[in-house]
Amino acid sequence: LRLSLGGWGSLVNPSGVSACRRSGRLAVAHDGEKRIHVFGPNGSCLQRFGERGDADDDVKYPLDVTVTSDGHVVVTDGGDRSVKAFDFEGRGVLAVREGFCLPWGLDATPESEVILTDSEAGALYRLTADFKKGKFKMCQMIWSQLIRPRGVAVSQTSGAVVVIEHLRAQGHSSSTRVKIFSAEMDLIGQMDSFGLSLIFPSKIYATAVAFDKDDHITVTDVCSQAVISLGKPEEFPVFNPLISYGLFYPVGLTYTANNSLVVLDSGDHSIKIYSS
Repeated sequence: LRLSLGGWGSLVNPSGVSACRRSGRLAVAHDGEKRIHVFGPNGSCLQRFGERGDADDDVKYPLDVTVTSDGHVVVTDGGDRSVKAFDFEGRGVLAVREGFCLPWGLDATPESEVILTDSEAGALYRLTADFKKGKFKMCQMIWSQLIRPRGVAVSQTSGAVVVIEHLRAQGHSSSTRVKIFSAEMDLIGQMDSFGLSLIFPSKIYATAVAFDKDDHITVTDVCSQAVISLGKPEEFPVFNPLISYGLFYPVGLTYTANNSLVVLDSGDHSIKIYSS
Protein backbone atom coordinates (compact mmCIF):
# COMPACT_ATOMS: atom_id res chain seq x y z
CA LEU A 1 0.00 0.00 0.00
CA ARG A 2 1.22 3.47 -0.74
CA LEU A 3 -1.04 6.38 0.09
CA SER A 4 0.15 9.84 -0.92
CA LEU A 5 -1.29 12.78 0.99
CA GLY A 6 -0.74 16.49 0.62
CA GLY A 7 0.58 17.92 -2.63
CA TRP A 8 1.46 21.45 -3.62
CA GLY A 9 -1.70 23.06 -2.32
CA SER A 10 -1.41 21.57 1.12
CA LEU A 11 2.18 21.12 2.31
CA VAL A 12 5.06 23.52 1.62
CA ASN A 13 8.61 22.29 2.23
CA PRO A 14 7.59 19.86 5.01
CA SER A 15 10.21 19.26 7.69
CA GLY A 16 8.82 16.83 10.27
CA VAL A 17 6.17 14.15 10.79
CA SER A 18 4.98 12.14 13.80
CA ALA A 19 2.25 9.58 14.40
CA CYS A 20 -0.05 9.38 17.42
CA ARG A 21 0.10 5.71 18.35
CA ARG A 22 -3.32 5.73 20.00
CA SER A 23 -5.47 7.57 17.45
CA GLY A 24 -3.47 7.00 14.25
CA ARG A 25 -3.43 10.73 13.56
CA LEU A 26 -0.38 12.24 11.86
CA ALA A 27 1.08 15.65 12.73
CA VAL A 28 3.17 17.34 10.03
CA ALA A 29 5.32 20.48 10.32
CA HIS A 30 5.78 22.53 7.16
CA ASP A 31 6.31 26.08 5.92
CA GLY A 32 2.77 26.97 4.85
CA GLU A 33 0.43 29.62 6.22
CA LYS A 34 -0.59 27.36 9.12
CA ARG A 35 2.55 25.45 10.01
CA ILE A 36 1.12 22.33 11.66
CA HIS A 37 -1.35 20.02 9.90
CA VAL A 38 -3.05 17.08 11.60
CA PHE A 39 -4.27 14.29 9.32
CA GLY A 40 -6.61 11.43 10.17
CA PRO A 41 -5.61 7.82 9.45
CA ASN A 42 -7.55 7.97 6.16
CA GLY A 43 -5.65 11.05 4.94
CA SER A 44 -8.24 13.75 5.67
CA CYS A 45 -6.88 16.98 7.14
CA LEU A 46 -8.51 17.35 10.58
CA GLN A 47 -6.81 20.48 11.85
CA ARG A 48 -4.44 23.27 10.79
CA PHE A 49 -2.80 25.62 13.26
CA GLY A 50 0.36 27.54 14.12
CA GLU A 51 0.44 30.73 12.07
CA ARG A 52 3.59 32.79 11.72
CA GLY A 53 3.71 35.32 14.53
CA ASP A 54 5.08 36.25 17.94
CA ALA A 55 2.45 34.75 20.26
CA ASP A 56 3.07 31.53 22.20
CA ASP A 57 0.62 29.64 20.01
CA ASP A 58 2.20 30.91 16.79
CA VAL A 59 4.94 28.99 15.00
CA LYS A 60 7.59 30.96 13.14
CA TYR A 61 9.73 28.23 11.60
CA PRO A 62 8.98 24.62 12.59
CA LEU A 63 11.90 22.22 12.31
CA ASP A 64 10.37 19.04 13.71
CA VAL A 65 7.26 17.70 15.43
CA THR A 66 6.38 14.83 17.76
CA VAL A 67 3.16 13.56 19.32
CA THR A 68 3.20 12.51 22.98
CA SER A 69 1.33 9.49 24.31
CA ASP A 70 -1.02 11.85 26.19
CA GLY A 71 -2.07 13.42 22.88
CA HIS A 72 -0.06 16.64 22.57
CA VAL A 73 1.74 17.97 19.52
CA VAL A 74 5.20 19.29 20.39
CA VAL A 75 7.11 21.45 17.90
CA THR A 76 10.65 22.83 17.73
CA ASP A 77 10.43 26.41 16.48
CA GLY A 78 13.73 27.54 14.95
CA GLY A 79 12.26 31.01 14.38
CA ASP A 80 12.22 31.97 18.05
CA ARG A 81 14.42 29.12 19.39
CA SER A 82 11.66 27.53 21.43
CA VAL A 83 9.78 24.29 22.01
CA LYS A 84 5.98 24.63 21.86
CA ALA A 85 3.22 22.20 22.80
CA PHE A 86 -0.37 22.16 21.49
CA ASP A 87 -3.43 19.99 21.97
CA PHE A 88 -4.96 18.35 18.91
CA GLU A 89 -7.36 21.28 18.54
CA GLY A 90 -4.38 23.58 18.03
CA ARG A 91 -4.56 25.36 21.38
CA GLY A 92 -1.11 26.29 22.64
CA VAL A 93 -0.52 24.78 26.10
CA LEU A 94 3.17 25.49 26.66
CA ALA A 95 6.11 27.41 25.18
CA VAL A 96 9.64 26.79 26.52
CA ARG A 97 12.33 29.25 25.46
CA GLU A 98 14.87 28.93 28.28
CA GLY A 99 18.39 28.26 27.24
CA PHE A 100 17.99 26.88 23.71
CA CYS A 101 20.33 27.96 20.90
CA LEU A 102 18.63 26.15 18.01
CA PRO A 103 16.28 23.33 19.07
CA TRP A 104 15.87 20.99 16.10
CA GLY A 105 14.80 17.33 16.25
CA LEU A 106 12.55 15.78 18.85
CA ASP A 107 10.80 12.54 19.79
CA ALA A 108 8.54 11.56 22.68
CA THR A 109 9.15 8.75 25.17
CA PRO A 110 6.31 6.43 26.26
CA GLU A 111 6.08 8.56 29.45
CA SER A 112 5.40 11.72 27.40
CA GLU A 113 8.83 13.18 28.05
CA VAL A 114 10.49 14.75 25.01
CA ILE A 115 14.05 14.05 23.90
CA LEU A 116 15.34 16.88 21.71
CA THR A 117 18.50 18.00 19.95
CA ASP A 118 19.93 21.51 19.97
CA SER A 119 21.87 21.77 16.72
CA GLU A 120 23.77 24.93 17.61
CA ALA A 121 24.59 23.93 21.21
CA GLY A 122 25.58 20.41 20.12
CA ALA A 123 23.47 18.97 22.91
CA LEU A 124 20.73 16.47 23.66
CA TYR A 125 18.01 17.37 26.20
CA ARG A 126 15.22 15.63 28.07
CA LEU A 127 12.23 17.94 28.55
CA THR A 128 9.65 17.06 31.19
CA ALA A 129 6.29 18.82 31.48
CA ASP A 130 2.69 18.26 32.47
CA PHE A 131 1.24 19.09 29.06
CA LYS A 132 -2.37 18.66 30.20
CA LYS A 133 -1.88 21.41 32.80
CA GLY A 134 0.52 23.41 30.62
CA LYS A 135 3.14 23.17 33.35
CA PHE A 136 6.84 23.05 32.53
CA LYS A 137 8.88 20.92 34.95
CA MET A 138 12.47 20.72 33.75
CA CYS A 139 14.82 20.50 30.81
CA GLN A 140 17.95 18.48 31.49
CA MET A 141 20.99 18.19 29.22
CA ILE A 142 21.70 14.46 28.85
CA TRP A 143 24.58 14.57 26.31
CA SER A 144 26.85 17.34 25.03
CA GLN A 145 29.66 17.83 22.48
CA LEU A 146 27.63 16.55 19.56
CA ILE A 147 28.23 18.04 16.11
CA ARG A 148 25.11 19.72 14.72
CA PRO A 149 22.68 17.05 15.95
CA ARG A 150 19.36 17.09 14.09
CA GLY A 151 17.13 14.03 13.81
CA VAL A 152 16.52 11.99 16.97
CA ALA A 153 14.44 8.92 17.80
CA VAL A 154 13.59 7.10 21.04
CA SER A 155 12.78 3.40 21.10
CA GLN A 156 9.32 2.82 22.61
CA THR A 157 10.44 -0.61 23.86
CA SER A 158 14.08 -0.43 24.99
CA GLY A 159 14.41 3.33 25.56
CA ALA A 160 17.50 3.48 23.30
CA VAL A 161 18.14 6.85 21.64
CA VAL A 162 19.52 7.46 18.14
CA VAL A 163 20.84 10.85 16.99
CA ILE A 164 21.89 12.01 13.51
CA GLU A 165 24.77 14.49 13.48
CA HIS A 166 25.56 16.67 10.47
CA LEU A 167 29.33 16.85 10.31
CA ARG A 168 31.27 19.83 9.03
CA ALA A 169 31.82 19.88 5.30
CA GLN A 170 35.33 18.94 4.19
CA GLY A 171 35.91 20.36 0.74
CA HIS A 172 32.55 20.16 -0.98
CA SER A 173 31.28 16.98 0.62
CA SER A 174 29.40 16.85 3.90
CA SER A 175 28.51 13.76 5.82
CA THR A 176 26.29 12.54 8.61
CA ARG A 177 26.94 10.33 11.62
CA VAL A 178 24.51 8.00 13.36
CA LYS A 179 25.06 7.75 17.15
CA ILE A 180 23.26 5.18 19.31
CA PHE A 181 22.80 5.46 23.09
CA SER A 182 21.35 2.98 25.55
CA ALA A 183 18.38 3.98 27.72
CA GLU A 184 20.95 4.91 30.40
CA MET A 185 22.65 7.21 27.85
CA ASP A 186 25.77 5.09 27.38
CA LEU A 187 27.19 5.40 23.86
CA ILE A 188 26.83 1.93 22.33
CA GLY A 189 27.56 2.56 18.65
CA GLN A 190 28.33 5.20 16.04
CA MET A 191 29.23 5.38 12.39
CA ASP A 192 29.64 8.23 9.90
CA SER A 193 28.84 8.35 6.18
CA PHE A 194 32.35 7.20 5.28
CA GLY A 195 32.27 4.23 7.64
CA LEU A 196 28.80 3.24 6.44
CA SER A 197 29.97 3.50 2.80
CA LEU A 198 32.66 0.88 3.51
CA ILE A 199 29.94 -1.59 4.51
CA PHE A 200 27.10 -0.49 2.26
CA PRO A 201 26.98 -0.11 -1.53
CA SER A 202 26.53 3.68 -1.52
CA LYS A 203 27.25 6.78 0.51
CA ILE A 204 24.47 7.47 3.02
CA TYR A 205 23.41 10.98 3.97
CA ALA A 206 20.84 10.44 6.70
CA THR A 207 18.19 13.09 7.35
CA ALA A 208 15.62 11.42 9.62
CA VAL A 209 15.54 8.44 11.95
CA ALA A 210 12.88 6.28 13.64
CA PHE A 211 12.52 2.96 15.47
CA ASP A 212 10.01 0.36 14.30
CA LYS A 213 8.08 -1.71 16.85
CA ASP A 214 10.77 -4.42 16.79
CA ASP A 215 13.47 -1.86 17.68
CA HIS A 216 15.09 -1.67 14.24
CA ILE A 217 16.72 1.69 13.47
CA THR A 218 15.39 3.16 10.22
CA VAL A 219 16.87 6.18 8.42
CA THR A 220 15.98 8.24 5.36
CA ASP A 221 18.86 8.65 2.93
CA VAL A 222 18.69 11.59 0.51
CA CYS A 223 21.73 10.39 -1.50
CA SER A 224 20.02 7.24 -2.75
CA GLN A 225 16.46 8.59 -2.21
CA ALA A 226 15.75 5.60 -0.02
CA VAL A 227 14.68 4.39 3.41
CA ILE A 228 17.13 1.94 4.98
CA SER A 229 16.99 -0.24 8.08
CA LEU A 230 20.30 -0.35 10.00
CA GLY A 231 19.19 -3.18 12.31
CA LYS A 232 18.68 -3.18 16.07
CA PRO A 233 21.07 -1.19 18.29
CA GLU A 234 22.95 -4.36 19.26
CA GLU A 235 23.29 -5.45 15.58
CA PHE A 236 24.17 -2.01 14.14
CA PRO A 237 25.02 -1.57 11.37
CA VAL A 238 23.26 -3.93 8.98
CA PHE A 239 22.00 -2.78 5.58
CA ASN A 240 18.42 -3.53 4.64
CA PRO A 241 16.82 -1.20 2.06
CA LEU A 242 13.10 -0.89 2.84
CA ILE A 243 12.08 1.59 0.12
CA SER A 244 14.34 2.24 -2.84
CA TYR A 245 12.09 3.89 -5.42
CA GLY A 246 9.33 6.50 -5.53
CA LEU A 247 11.00 8.96 -3.13
CA PHE A 248 12.51 12.32 -4.11
CA TYR A 249 13.90 14.00 -0.97
CA PRO A 250 12.82 12.06 2.15
CA VAL A 251 13.20 14.27 5.25
CA GLY A 252 10.83 12.76 7.83
CA LEU A 253 10.01 9.33 9.16
CA THR A 254 7.60 7.81 11.67
CA TYR A 255 5.89 4.50 12.38
CA THR A 256 2.20 4.13 13.18
CA ALA A 257 0.83 1.79 15.88
CA ASN A 258 0.29 -0.97 13.27
CA ASN A 259 3.93 -0.55 12.11
CA SER A 260 3.06 1.19 8.84
CA LEU A 261 5.98 3.35 7.73
CA VAL A 262 5.25 7.02 7.09
CA VAL A 263 7.76 8.97 4.97
CA LEU A 264 7.66 12.74 4.59
CA ASP A 265 8.94 13.64 1.12
CA SER A 266 10.02 17.25 0.74
CA GLY A 267 10.80 16.63 -2.93
CA ASP A 268 7.13 16.47 -3.94
CA HIS A 269 5.63 17.93 -0.73
CA SER A 270 3.82 14.74 0.22
CA ILE A 271 3.33 12.09 2.88
CA LYS A 272 3.81 8.51 1.72
CA ILE A 273 2.51 5.61 3.81
CA TYR A 274 3.75 2.05 3.33
CA SER A 275 2.26 -1.02 4.96
CA SER A 276 4.79 -3.13 6.83
